[in-house]
Amino acid sequence: MITVEGLTKKFGSKVAVDQLTFQVRPGVVTGFLGPNGSGKSTTMRCMLGLDRADTGLTLFDGRPYRDLHQPLHEVGALLDAGYVHPGRSGRNHLRWLAATNGISRKRVDEVLEMVGLTSVGGAKLRSYSLGMKQRLGLASVLLGSPATVILDEPANGLDPEGIRWIRDVLTHLAGEGRTVLVSSHQLSEMALMANDLVVIGQGRLIEQSTVTDFIERHGERWVRVKTPAASTFGPQVIAGGGKVSGIDATTFDVRGVDCARVGELAAQHGVVLHELSPQTGSLEDAFLRATAASQEYRSTGTGAPQ
Repeated sequence: MITVEGLTKKFGSKVAVDQLTFQVRPGVVTGFLGPNGSGKSTTMRCMLGLDRADTGLTLFDGRPYRDLHQPLHEVGALLDAGYVHPGRSGRNHLRWLAATNGISRKRVDEVLEMVGLTSVGGAKLRSYSLGMKQRLGLASVLLGSPATVILDEPANGLDPEGIRWIRDVLTHLAGEGRTVLVSSHQLSEMALMANDLVVIGQGRLIEQSTVTDFIERHGERWVRVKTPAASTFGPQVIAGGGKVSGIDATTFDVRGVDCARVGELAAQHGVVLHELSPQTGSLEDAFLRATAASQEYRSTGTGAPQ
């Protein structure tokens, strides 16, 4: 369990994190979301003591990070996969980390194999691609088999196979009862692996909920209709209070009324329906709606900067 209470961090007059409070429960993947400049990375750095918070605290199973005697055994974190010594080999990088926490060299070889880097473990890190560094970073997180895992943009630089692989790894870790907090801008991936969400904007908490509840509250909802009588039924739905947008000659979407009302109108007019289904917007749509007032950078529809 991660508990963040009243976390505040200022850089001069700039408030990066503002009285932020949330919890991350074990056994599920929790997505940590926010627009660029929302304070996610600063929050994570403060949680781990890399930046000193002005007020507030973070507890990992009831203890601050600074009180963990061998932290790799309890909290595994990856905030910047590129922050490595380029002259070291991947294997020696992990051995150095392992030595600081009393972890055996055998475990180094195990995690290299887990992340698929055994064949390049002896290569210098300057030769690693960003995706390889991400895999090495995850290996460092797994060294001590920690109960808590914190990752900032772990899929950055990975190819599609790698993205799916890290999704499977994180869901597996959560399935083992670990606490998993993941920051990412890849909302389609987050929708596939996260159970809970912590959404922030301008350093403040916007919402903490399950993914399903978040989409239900902020996502758009409409009704998909498929019928051979689309050209005549569409105007009938409009007359019945719906707003119709066409897709093709047999399919259209309806907003403003629910499935039951559309079905009643179809029965009233003797219309054959091939599809009548409720539709819900994506996590991306819900996120953009929920954070619209907290976007620090916005673009116009023409691509011109604002």
